[in-house]
Amino acid sequence: MSLAKATREAVRRRPFLVAALRADVVNYTAAARFLADEITVGDDTDAVSTALSRFADELGSYGTESRDARVTMQSGLGRTEETDDALLVVGDSGFAPGSGSLTAVVVTGEVDGVAFSAVLSRLVAEDVDPIAAAVAESLVVVVERRDGANAVRFVEDALDAVPERED
Repeated sequence: MSLAKATREAVRRRPFLVAALRADVVNYTAAARFLADEITVGDDTDAVSTALSRFADELGSYGTESRDARVTMQSGLGRTEETDDALLVVGDSGFAPGSGSLTAVVVTGEVDGVAFSAVLSRLVAEDVDPIAAAVAESLVVVVERRDGANAVRFVEDALDAVPERED
């Protein structure tokens, strides 16, 4: 495998680095050192740095777009085994309205995997730990009640700056 191909594969395993390359905010030498253990190049970080620079040139530039979506909050969710009335079911876990201590942030409109990723990344960056989440016709994220109001704001912000797909 060529050094260039190994570099591209190592970068793609780290989506944050793909985004940083697209945004042109990467110190290529520092990134080469970061990837050095995975790309066996010995002491030749210059070659990896050059491969990173060339890969960045191949990637589309980083841009964002706003999604047309409605964000609402539903409090009082609890875990349930009865999935008929559940707002969200992930595997064997259902979350339904009732007397629970969880809050759901529900997004309808232009939602997809890219928006889902942006929402989860923003919540994690804000130290909000989703308990469950899914996207299909709508996007639902279940959080602790105390995080509910902030989670709504973070989700709205994330949907205003969803990364555009690569060209």
